[in-house]
Amino acid sequence: MNVQHFLNTVDAISVWVGKAAAWLIIGLMTLVCVEVFKRYIMNMPTAWIFDASSMFYGSLFMLAGAYTLAQNAHVRGDFLYSSMRPRTQAALDLVLYIVFFLPGIAALVYAGYDYAALSWRIGEHSTVTAEGPPIYYFKSVIPLAGALLMLQGIAEITRCIVCLKTGEWPSRLKDVAEIDVVEEQLAHSEHVDEETRKLAIERAQQIDETARKRGSGGDLQT
Repeated sequence: MNVQHFLNTVDAISVWVGKAAAWLIIGLMTLVCVEVFKRYIMNMPTAWIFDASSMFYGSLFMLAGAYTLAQNAHVRGDFLYSSMRPRTQAALDLVLYIVFFLPGIAALVYAGYDYAALSWRIGEHSTVTAEGPPIYYFKSVIPLAGALLMLQGIAEITRCIVCLKTGEWPSRLKDVAEIDVVEEQLAHSEHVDEETRKLAIERAQQIDETARKRGSGGDLQT
């Protein structure tokens, strides 16, 4: 297995898990809509609905972590980082991954496993009501999400090492992106023809203008 194949395989795992976890949004939306109907129409509120919705959202949030890392979408100080050379970026990332990321995620996996194991042993349920939802399933997501993050982190460290050797970042498995982001990238790319670049710039300007009108409460022209 060459390095690029390893990186693509890890990226594919993270993307698959992220997309699978995204379906939890449907469950969360259904749960909230049913509860709103029961609470305000039928006057029959559910006591444990807050715990259940928190577990849905918490699971989605944790399982999407590796996906976000695989897409290089975590927030960073780009005003400095983007001006650096690839090797400088890789060196900085490598130090941060080793000093902060690896110890933090290792602690998450270790502590999360203990939390989940204890929760399974005692059959832990929510204490809001006598028949609250089980919590041990939710706590099992903690070490699972940590393990996925650790795997993706190893792939990112490998990317840093490759970049330090070659001076270029290895490719990553791409997923969908917002249209304005894609067009902004095209507008500033050196590998597209002039006509495509002009169209991308015009489209990006239209999106910016639409966003400004929406933000100021102005009428949108269709």
